[in-house]
Amino acid sequence: MPRKARIDAPGALHHVIVRGLNRQTIFADPSDHRFFLERLAQLLDESGTRCFAWALLPNHFHLLLQTGHHPLTFLMQKLLTAHAVRFNRRHERVGHLFQNRYRSILCQEEPYLLELVRYIHLNPLRAGLVADLRALRTYAYCGHGVLLGRLQHPWQDRHTILARFGVTENAARRRYDQFVAKGVAMGRRSDLAGGGLLRSQGGWAAIKANRRVGDYQKGDERILGDGRFVDRALERAEERLQNRFRLQQAGYDLDKLIAMVADCLQITPAMVLDRQRDRRRTTARDLLCFLATDRLGVTQATLAQRLHRSQSAISHAAARGRALMARDAYPVLNRLF
Repeated sequence: MPRKARIDAPGALHHVIVRGLNRQTIFADPSDHRFFLERLAQLLDESGTRCFAWALLPNHFHLLLQTGHHPLTFLMQKLLTAHAVRFNRRHERVGHLFQNRYRSILCQEEPYLLELVRYIHLNPLRAGLVADLRALRTYAYCGHGVLLGRLQHPWQDRHTILARFGVTENAARRRYDQFVAKGVAMGRRSDLAGGGLLRSQGGWAAIKANRRVGDYQKGDERILGDGRFVDRALERAEERLQNRFRLQQAGYDLDKLIAMVADCLQITPAMVLDRQRDRRRTTARDLLCFLATDRLGVTQATLAQRLHRSQSAISHAAARGRALMARDAYPVLNRLF
């Protein structure tokens, strides 16, 4: 069965899980951890992504991320590629480091945000990497200590989480610490380890109870949330697919889009594609990159080859183009696309 497409949008909350191939080690020493966290910090800043929780274990890791002006794939592809290349070189190995593609579950913020923070930050304790909660507070490869002020990682969003526990930082940290401690007795919490109706409603008993009163909610293995949240997420994804199909049926392809963007900016298509830089050319390329990737489904690799630029440059241009379209700076394009 073919894999379903990932669901993403600006501001979406994702629980990301990445495992080593055949449960092999992906963090062998402190240098591996440091490089991974430095690269993660850089990419969070570049993509406008927020990180609420994280935990690195020897053979897998968890991240709780909220996407910004770049899609989740922008960050994850760069992060995993950089770590795998360096890890293989340092440890004299070849081949794939990670098991399949990374897993990302789109999560409903309420009631799952704080539950996921607790679940992720308790991973080192459940795995036996630390002896108790006291040791977890200073465990170097988990965001729990950052929220408690024991570790310093400015890239982790502490304020969003602590604000839910109190007005003053000291009181918030104390209540957060108590909240995490209560989670120890809850065990592994398989209901938070993925998406789907079974997890979202807390097991078959809850599903059957809801159905007895006529509450038949939709589920999807890519989504952790109630039926209404799942419906909205799937509707948005379906709307994007339908719009893409409509444009393709109407004859919109990359060449036609280049011509339209050039006309909008009052330059020629050749000027969009050449290597020169000025305000109009740059704006045209930003709009082209966003509309081509988001509305027509053109791959970044195709655009990179056509525009003679790196995929990273294409991704940044698309983010700028998204912002221009959001401001309705070019209403002609907004009406068409």
